[in-house]
Amino acid sequence: MPERNVFTWNAIINAYVKDQNFTQARTFFGAAPLKDCVTYNTMLSGYVNSEGFQDQAVRLFVEMQYEDKVSEYALTTMLGLITKLSLLSYGRQLHSYMLKSGNSLSRYALSSLIVMYSKCGCFRDARRIFDGSDVGAVDTVSKNAMVAACFREGELEMARDVFSCRPELNDEVSWNTMISGFAQNGYEEEAIKLFRSMMEEGFVWNEHSFSSVISACSGVKNLKLGKEIHAWILKEGMSLHPFISSSIINLYCKCGLLNYAYSVCATTQKENPFAITPLIVGYSGMGNMLEARRLFDSLPEKNHVVWTAIISGYVKAHQCEDAFQLFRELMTQGKTIPDELIFINLLGACTVHATFNYGKQIHACILRTGTEMDAKLANSLVDMYSKCGNVTYAQRVFQLAVDRDSILYNSMIAGYALHGYENEAIQLFSQMTEQGFQPDAVTFLALLSVCRHRGLVKMGEKYFFSMTGDYKISPETDHYASMIDLYGRANQLDKAVSLMEKLPVEPDAVILGAFLNACKMNRNAELAKAAENKLLQIEGENGSRYAQLAGIYASEGKWNEMGRVMKMMRGKEVKKTAGCSWLYVGDTVHTFISGDRSHSDNKAIYIILGCLIKELTKLSATIFLEEELATLC
Repeated sequence: MPERNVFTWNAIINAYVKDQNFTQARTFFGAAPLKDCVTYNTMLSGYVNSEGFQDQAVRLFVEMQYEDKVSEYALTTMLGLITKLSLLSYGRQLHSYMLKSGNSLSRYALSSLIVMYSKCGCFRDARRIFDGSDVGAVDTVSKNAMVAACFREGELEMARDVFSCRPELNDEVSWNTMISGFAQNGYEEEAIKLFRSMMEEGFVWNEHSFSSVISACSGVKNLKLGKEIHAWILKEGMSLHPFISSSIINLYCKCGLLNYAYSVCATTQKENPFAITPLIVGYSGMGNMLEARRLFDSLPEKNHVVWTAIISGYVKAHQCEDAFQLFRELMTQGKTIPDELIFINLLGACTVHATFNYGKQIHACILRTGTEMDAKLANSLVDMYSKCGNVTYAQRVFQLAVDRDSILYNSMIAGYALHGYENEAIQLFSQMTEQGFQPDAVTFLALLSVCRHRGLVKMGEKYFFSMTGDYKISPETDHYASMIDLYGRANQLDKAVSLMEKLPVEPDAVILGAFLNACKMNRNAELAKAAENKLLQIEGENGSRYAQLAGIYASEGKWNEMGRVMKMMRGKEVKKTAGCSWLYVGDTVHTFISGDRSHSDNKAIYIILGCLIKELTKLSATIFLEEELATLC
């Protein structure tokens, strides 16, 4: 070109920006003899909308201020960047600049400020800006932004008030925001009512309307309405839309119609991970991990949601080895960074199988990937280390946790209780209340566990009565069972009987089972027999209850009663679940079931067991002899 003007320079810079070639774009930007607001905005927009160029965007914006090239577009673009990065301090500075320069009064600036403050955690400032704006400055966009901000904050009634005022500004986006907001906050019936009102008010449903209302139907499992909406969608030819089809699949999965869900997925969204994810969850919930894994493997590209769903499915199905193996594949690929939920599920698997080494490796992976250690993740680590037998590691994680909540305190107190650290548990409870955290039913269950294992009757009674007296918490089944067990261990069966007589609810199997154990510890078979009928009426199909009763009668030498119970058990053809244990040697899990001799090293194991039994027999005989001699002396 023999002559180039500002428009041609802008065109070539824009071409390089769209091609993501920022080196060349910046070269041409620097060489341009004339630059207007469009030139600067083109570069700024490119930096803001591309990952890894946030610093360049900030520097360019500072340059624009010196060159007096800041426009309304540049300000709203920078507000979008600040919102994405949650940089509240920068947002306040930019707001101040807008006030000084008179750029805070436009409609676009108003909506951008509302979104920025609400997403950066300052909902009050967002509401103050909205309420303080001139009526003429508030348009549909800013009003919709305020409604969305209310829902993000959980202010549902406020959202309704904003939506209801000046109804002439409402559009389809306004209605869809309301429907989606109520559905996501657990008010599904209200969302369905708004969906019906939307059509009655003359607005047209679109893909966002259908997606939100189907999600509401999933929440309340309203299959009838869900099918009606599905039929409407088919009639309107919108079934291929990914958001809609994913919602329909999720609806059928939650309602247990996996064949319907699979049919929708096979005809519309074969390779959509968001459509296949609820199917994986559905099949996992039914224990059909083969089909869940087949669907997982069929996806050419897998996002973190799909990885989380399949790993969670394996953990729920207690196929923990498969979950660990799949996680190793994920880490080998290095394409998807594991999210917090994957780690929480894997730590849950370690807790189930008490796999301490795997738990430590996952903890190391959390640190290596830079995953934020929030209260949920810290709670999972504390729970895992406690249940894997290392309360010291659990304590260390708890002490390093910055973001603590009552759940994390409960886990640590329960960990102390599990390992007999009663003083530490009691001190931590005091610290919890001093820090302003409100104890709940789980907290007191952990404290009662400490008391019953250490025989602290008075302290147990103190905590039990303070539940209702100080914290207005109604005791649950497990609390009553813990108190009965505490009295039984302390040889205070009369208090256990008194508590049974004062129960505000009908005793269930847990309470009756604890009472039977108390009877056994206090050698009172008569009271056990009195509770027998109630227990067998509730859990007559549970073989463990018959075994428990037979053991009580056998310990007292009541062989006829024991025979009667065993005969009842055989007559009902119920069986006691076999005991099972496992341990890890290296990277291999070894499972042992009571009475099973299928292990490859079966002979060697039983030889060692035989030697141990002989040594224990000798040791017990020696102790008995020493006690007898001490008595004679």
